Amino acid sequence: MNASSLDTASAAPRPGTPDATRAIPRVLSIAGTDPTGGAGVQADLKSIAAFGGYGMAAVTALVAQNTLGVREVHVPPTSFLHAQLRAVSDDVDIDAVKIGMLGSAEVVATVDAWLAEVRPAIVVLDPVMVATSGDRLLDADAEEAVRALCRRADLVTPNLPELAVLVGEPVATSWDDAVAQAQALAARADTAVLLKGGHLDGEQSPDAVVEGADVHPVPGRRVATRHTHGTGCSLSSAMATLAAHGLSWPDALTRAKDWLTGALEHADALRVGRGNGPIDHLHELRPHIELRPPASNAPRIAATSWSTEQWDAAAPVRGDVDACAFVRGLASGDLDRDAFGWYLGQDLLYLREYARVLARAAALAPTVDEQRFWAEASVSCLVEEAALHRTHVDPAGLEPAASTLDYTDHLHASSTVGSYAVLVAAILPCFVLYTDIGARWRGTFAADHPYADWLTAYGDETFAASSARAATIVDGAARSASASERSVMAAAYGRSMALELAFFEAPLRRR
Repeated sequence: MNASSLDTASAAPRPGTPDATRAIPRVLSIAGTDPTGGAGVQADLKSIAAFGGYGMAAVTALVAQNTLGVREVHVPPTSFLHAQLRAVSDDVDIDAVKIGMLGSAEVVATVDAWLAEVRPAIVVLDPVMVATSGDRLLDADAEEAVRALCRRADLVTPNLPELAVLVGEPVATSWDDAVAQAQALAARADTAVLLKGGHLDGEQSPDAVVEGADVHPVPGRRVATRHTHGTGCSLSSAMATLAAHGLSWPDALTRAKDWLTGALEHADALRVGRGNGPIDHLHELRPHIELRPPASNAPRIAATSWSTEQWDAAAPVRGDVDACAFVRGLASGDLDRDAFGWYLGQDLLYLREYARVLARAAALAPTVDEQRFWAEASVSCLVEEAALHRTHVDPAGLEPAASTLDYTDHLHASSTVGSYAVLVAAILPCFVLYTDIGARWRGTFAADHPYADWLTAYGDETFAASSARAATIVDGAARSASASERSVMAAAYGRSMALELAFFEAPLRRR
């Protein structure tokens, strides 16, 4: 198979290397606590982590509560809240702030003054004003203070009873009435409003981002579960984190709503409490958590169970790769230049098809993170192909050899069966085999080696990290697959390994 640079004076990026420079959002939650972990700052921190952010928290109130209800609330002096906020902002550049329970006009004023001074780039306000029972949680002065605070926010995320309080109207009982109230709040506070339809009746549970007169609806189905504790906190902090990643409010809502639906669907499995339990914030991550330690003889790129087992099973093929005359000649520098050029031409043809297969993996991927990984890998292939076009291979009249067609046909066949797990299993050897070779070659050749830059490209640490991520994704897919599907995955992986060997052998066998 695989990708190298045609120009040995400058190695091109490896396929499958995501952008490792994307910043990690630093998100501050300002809210009360929940010792059972379902709401408040505890829920916020889980939501922030679920979307790859770094969570921080300043506590407004210490709440003794569980899934059955609130027992007691202790509000520290606002001077201590101010000290917490200053301690964070004096030391950390904050990318987004999510505000939850405030409780009193004095607390609101403390937060408002800090926001005016620090001016965080993104502020999301979840106006906690009405209990699930329908009871008002704030006195009139505090409610008015929260209305004013809405003007500091880039996004306000009330539920329908809270939206009614903010606009001074009865609780909306229809979607159209709710939209009208959200538009009124957006206009008064000059902010965007996340309209949540969960309190309306019906099998559907739509939400929308309202920006002035513009309404961006996101449909959704209602999940049959009583475990909805902390959904408002969690959705708001998810929106703050996604916005800090650079998503627009409508795109952030689309992603967050899909995640929240899954968190509700997996809530029953948590078995936390006897009342209105929490959602599963980490349901997307849980399939990728490997609890067993890696095998002691596992290669450094394969640190999880399924990929380690397949790597070990492929040991005979990997031994044949190491013994292959092409690989030995490449390592020693004695490889015939014409053979290497022929190999690179086939590599160019392979990359075109491999990019399409990676794009198919992105389309089938179950999470946005995995979609992004495979999509960036596909783009990286095309970037490398462009680099090859600009160097020594003339693509005009280039025809794929039998070894190239065998490999690309196998990958396309894996992509058409409709199984994400089988497809990514077929893709994985392209990553891990070259990472292993590159790691073992690193530092073993001189700077004037005729293929030095090409060998360096396969020992690149960024590509090694990309390979480790690919292995982790495949392991997660294997854990979610049935026994029969894992058997097909193993066959696809083994076939790709064998075709890697054939690809290496082809340049010298063609004569």
